[in-house]
Amino acid sequence: MVDIIKKASLLLMSEQCFDNYFQDFNFFDVGCGKALISKGLGLGIIAGSVLVKIPQILKILNAKSSEGISIYSVLLDLLAITFHISYSFVKGFPFSAWGDGTFLALQTAAIASLIYFYGHKSALRALIFIGIYSLLTYVLMSGITPLEYLWTAQGFNIPILLVGKLSQAWTNYRNGSTGQLSAATCFMLLAGSLARIFTSVQETGDSMMVIIYIVSSFANGVIVSQLLYYWNKPCGPSIVAKDKPAEKQKPKKAKKDD
Repeated sequence: MVDIIKKASLLLMSEQCFDNYFQDFNFFDVGCGKALISKGLGLGIIAGSVLVKIPQILKILNAKSSEGISIYSVLLDLLAITFHISYSFVKGFPFSAWGDGTFLALQTAAIASLIYFYGHKSALRALIFIGIYSLLTYVLMSGITPLEYLWTAQGFNIPILLVGKLSQAWTNYRNGSTGQLSAATCFMLLAGSLARIFTSVQETGDSMMVIIYIVSSFANGVIVSQLLYYWNKPCGPSIVAKDKPAEKQKPKKAKKDD
């Protein structure tokens, strides 16, 4: 029983921290406390990421429409996530520091496929996209791509994230609404990127990853602020119809008395 507890505990802490807590009863070790919080937070983010974009996927499926969702924003977001998980995997960082990216990539790829299917009315485009993305993922994560190239790609994530998210923000502004964007997904993405700043500092010490999550938090914050601003406003076409001035009725001619 003790061995089972120890093995379970070592998923959240190092053996040294385990000894500090359960042998020396040193519960005020700052370093171990930070590591424990970071590991638990990282695993919690991974668990949450399994469902984080499901509301967005369901919203598109239920509406049978991808109106208001920028395909450029989705593709750039997917590219940034893929560069990030490829770099982290090849670099050998703990899964708790980047594992959520795996589930986010799968769900973002699904969203892109649905946009091609519903937005462009083309199942062929959706299938071609899935094939190309699968090939790209293999090339980046199989060891074919040198680590220095992945580091450079990771650096490109900063402008990719900004351009991708801000293109969605521009689409929202132009439409005067957030269309089929899921509020639940956007809020969870913001919370996850903010939490990842702490876990990246604690578990990887990689300054590039920390900067990327700061940029991601800013970009996600812009989208969330638009969601709040446009909360009760209808989609673009409805606004146009609402704002369109009513046609003036022609005055009826008075009937002449006999």
